[in-house]
Order: sequence, then structure tokens, then C-alpha cells
Amino acid sequence: MSESPARVAVVTGAARGIGAATAVRLAADGFAVAVLDLDEASTAGTVQAIEAAGGRALAVGADVGDAGQVQAAVDRVAAELGPPVVLVNNAGVTRDNLLFKMTDADWDLVMTVHLRGSFLMTRACQKHMVDAGWGRIVNLSSTSALGNRGQANYATAKAGLQGFTKTLAIELGRFGVTANAIAPGFIQTEMTKATAERIGRNWEEYVAERAAAIPVARAGVPEDIAHTVSFFVSEGAGFVSGQVVYVAGGPRT
Repeated sequence: MSESPARVAVVTGAARGIGAATAVRLAADGFAVAVLDLDEASTAGTVQAIEAAGGRALAVGADVGDAGQVQAAVDRVAAELGPPVVLVNNAGVTRDNLLFKMTDADWDLVMTVHLRGSFLMTRACQKHMVDAGWGRIVNLSSTSALGNRGQANYATAKAGLQGFTKTLAIELGRFGVTANAIAPGFIQTEMTKATAERIGRNWEEYVAERAAAIPVARAGVPEDIAHTVSFFVSEGAGFVSGQVVYVAGGPRT
């Protein structure tokens, strides 16, 4: 008896950091993975890591804030890998500043990538999930959703994703589709390294200081988030929907 084709997952912002770790983990879990990022060439490392481990991956370049590019990307995934039934909305940017210094462009870019991007990607993928009668959506929020100095834009976007997640769970549940959010705490990525540089901190010292304030006494790594994504998209998590899990080493760190 021939094996059924692997289910297809799309991970945005998958060139590095949490997105890359998630793509690699989902491939290890048996999914064919579309590795999507703004610059298709930047996804090569993630794709190679998946293929080297025997998985199947497709590099896809798209601006998640552009409706035409999103639809074209999802159509390509459906044609080359198969209909996407798992979507991880991970693409993100930061433009941190105190409110009185924050520009219109700083605000708009963060909203476009996080909120508009997640909306466009989900709208394009949900039809494939509904048609399949099975789907998993995971949105990346943040502990910053609870408020964080210098991040009025980012905190607002990440809080908005929680409301988006809960609404998706209500609307799509009857079609066998779940929607959940993960709110990471301090994770060692290029993005957090850039934050340390912006505020003039030595990276190693910054990590040690942040870790000291975390109850589990260590900083997070991308694989911590990938593991939680793996749970949410698993067959066994079909009764878990509309939830926000803070993966932060404690209640709020």
C-alpha cells in the first residue's frame, strides 16, 4: 500500500531564528515545508538543513504584507508541494522607540508585517484547510503583548494577533481547523541581538542579565518555540484552539 503524501506546512519568516527552527522541526515531524521569507535566497540554509535530514522543503520568497505576492506564494506552494494545511505566522520586524519618537513609518511597517501579513497569509491558506477538513494555524505573539517600554507598535501588533487567533478559532473550528498563539519571552535570536546593540549592551552580558530574571534560569532558544509549535499542529492537539501559550520560562519574562 502506497504512503499518503505528507501534509504541507508553511512557515513565514523562516530564513533564520524561530522560523528556521520551526521549519526544521516540522519537517522532522513529517511535514513537507514551504520555507517563506522576504528574500527567497535567504531561505537556502533552512531548506538545506531540512533536505540534509531527509525532509522535503520549498524555498519561497514573498512580502507577507503584499496581497498579490501572498496569493502567488500560496498558489505556488499548493502546486509544487501540495495544499497547505498548516500555517505558522512567524514573520516579524521591530522598529522600537519611545512613543514620542516613533514615526508613522515605524508604526505602519510593524502593523503591516505582523497583522496584515498574518491576515493575508491566513486568508490565502484557510481555503485549503477547509477543503481538507483539517488545519492548524499558529500565530507568533510575544510577552510584549502585555506591554513593553519602547514597543508601542510591536506590543500592539502582538496583542492584536491574540484577538485574531481567538476569532479564527471561533470561525474555523467547525471545519476541523484549530488556531492558537505562542507568546515567546526572551529568545536568543538575531532580532534580540539587534535590540541589545540598539541599546548599547554587550550581547553576552545582556543574555546573562535577562536569564537571571527568568524563573527557569536560562534564556530561551528558537527550538523552545519550535517544540510548542510542534504540539499545536499535532494530530493530538485537535481539541486545543483559541489559546495563547506564554513560552517564557515563567509567567512573564
